[in-house]
Amino acid sequence: MTGNPNTRMAEDRIVRLGSALIQHGPLSDRVYLMKLEDADKGAEAAENVLALARSRDYGKVFVKAPAAASAAFLELGFEEEARVPGMLCGKRDVCFLARFRKPSRAKSRDAEAVRRVLDIALARTKRRSPPRVPSGYTFQVLGQEHCQEMAVLYGQVFASYPFPIHDPRYLCETMRTHVRYMGAFKDGSLAAVASAELDRKGQNAEMTDFATLPEHRGQGLASILLARLEEEAARLGVLTAYTIARAVSPGMNITFARAGYTFDGTLTRNTNIAGALECMNVWHKPLRTDARTEGRNAAA
Repeated sequence: MTGNPNTRMAEDRIVRLGSALIQHGPLSDRVYLMKLEDADKGAEAAENVLALARSRDYGKVFVKAPAAASAAFLELGFEEEARVPGMLCGKRDVCFLARFRKPSRAKSRDAEAVRRVLDIALARTKRRSPPRVPSGYTFQVLGQEHCQEMAVLYGQVFASYPFPIHDPRYLCETMRTHVRYMGAFKDGSLAAVASAELDRKGQNAEMTDFATLPEHRGQGLASILLARLEEEAARLGVLTAYTIARAVSPGMNITFARAGYTFDGTLTRNTNIAGALECMNVWHKPLRTDARTEGRNAAA
């Protein structure tokens, strides 16, 4: 984010409602059910998020929940925007559901651009050899000592962001708990960052927070960061990687398509990023197909 104090005041909050972890606020004008701990509590969670949205007059309610809980949301007027197969422990699907409280929120203002970018990305799905490291760059997992420099980089790249990645305290806290950050360096300075947000219980990871300083773009750094994060996530037991990528960004969608990710759906006007509400594309990739197969056989 930028240093605009008014923008920072509008940041969304993360709270717990029963068995659900919720993010909500005016920045993205939405309620986001980030994680539902108990799939049997789908009906209760659906009522809670709708009540919160009504009380704050949010335009969208966005839910990420096990497919087993989706019926409770669909009965209350939600619709499925995307689905990641085998996202939970390589065996159970996760649905991305939406309820649009304001008609304008359900219509993409960039529908043609979103379609064009997706067509370009899907045409680049042919697998290629691992990305080559450009001369002079090094890559490493980032630690607490890098949080200040990371925050400055994010602040230079994004005019707005749904999480306070401009704040080094936030970066340090997430680093301690559940996020792996990977960085690219040139001449000792941070040039690009990306992260893997780990769900150890569900054995999945969201590949997110990709940012490259303008002077380092065109070097393929995002592809290398993604490959390194996949290796790190697989080492930590992750079976499925997924992402929620800006639908109007050719570079990021092509990066995931080329890396072997499968397109799962588009989230309409979902996230305030880079200064405006944007549609987001969901992509996923199995990281350890052998373990996923074993899990499905055991479940059978």
